Amino acid sequence: MNNFSLHLATQVLFGQGQIAQLPSVIPADARVLITYGGGSIKRNGVLDQVHQALKGYTLFEFGGIEPNPTYETLMQAVEVVHNNKIDFLLAVGGGSVLDGTKFIAAAADYAGDTWDIVTSGGKKITQALPIGSVLTLPATGSEMNMGAVISRRETGDKQAFGSPLVLPKFAILDPVTTYTLPPRQVANGVIDAFIHTMEQYLTYPVDAKVQDRFSEGLLLTLIEEGPKALKEPENYAVRANIMWCATMALNGLIGAGVPQDWTTHMLGHELTAMHGLDHAQTLAIILPAVMRARKAQKWQKLLQYADRIWGIDTGTEDQRIEAAIKATEQFFQQMGAPTRLSDYQLDGSTIPDLIKKLEEHGMTKLGEHRDITLADSQKIYESAR
Repeated sequence: MNNFSLHLATQVLFGQGQIAQLPSVIPADARVLITYGGGSIKRNGVLDQVHQALKGYTLFEFGGIEPNPTYETLMQAVEVVHNNKIDFLLAVGGGSVLDGTKFIAAAADYAGDTWDIVTSGGKKITQALPIGSVLTLPATGSEMNMGAVISRRETGDKQAFGSPLVLPKFAILDPVTTYTLPPRQVANGVIDAFIHTMEQYLTYPVDAKVQDRFSEGLLLTLIEEGPKALKEPENYAVRANIMWCATMALNGLIGAGVPQDWTTHMLGHELTAMHGLDHAQTLAIILPAVMRARKAQKWQKLLQYADRIWGIDTGTEDQRIEAAIKATEQFFQQMGAPTRLSDYQLDGSTIPDLIKKLEEHGMTKLGEHRDITLADSQKIYESAR
């Protein structure tokens, strides 16, 4: 196991009715900006619960944060922060709202070009407004980590940044808030959490038995509960397990002391930015292609994955690995996510442009060994057609 430093600083309030606990985690004199997305929190009553809990607080709202939050929209929110002397941000929604709110927090008092926050990977952040969250879409784990992904319409960029200064102070996770999610968003969340786990698990062995078995527990739970969530949208136990899986998949716990990949995410980001596919849809396309392209480098963990996750322990090693990859594809398809570019009427003609974007963003050495070149990335895209 590799050396690591781990500090899980976000307070989690998990369970039904926990939105009522907001006054215990937000200062009474705070000027609070509630950020959200398309307005579903108004229709499902979550925003009303937030207002009821924060009765007597000085509250403002900013809605319209996109599923892939854009720099242009978020800078409008920064103006609201300035104009109303906001000193606390409350993100109510899913990972995109949280990611956008992290950018708002960092940009509020940033002295330079605010896009530098993103292009520097967060290294230029020296201060940020405090953030809390009420999660309504389990997927990204953004409610308990310091990362965010922001897009810019003007340039077609989609890039990640991170800083401990934008780590949420608290996260309220009430599974009931997820009952009204559309099936596509439920599926996306399950797939996102699954592949977050795979990025940290499917690399090479370092004898990190605890992290491996934590990861395997998350994968098995998502495989078991994901299809149930589509069939039984108001099954509290199912929703609770999925919600906690998504948070645990990317709060730092399973990634501590182990090598990490993230190739699937980097290649997927470019597909989303160029073609507008959902984040999870791109991941479902790219991961099987990465698994096949990097079979030799991931051989031991692929065999472990085949055995422990899918119960595949017969046949040659190569046959077992291929069977595990096919089982992964079938799971994504069962959740409603196709696994080929052609399923989205993409013929691969934009692959050269995708490679140019990867180069532009410095993604020229990817993978847990940092040995995936642009030529390798091109082969991965081509094999996913």
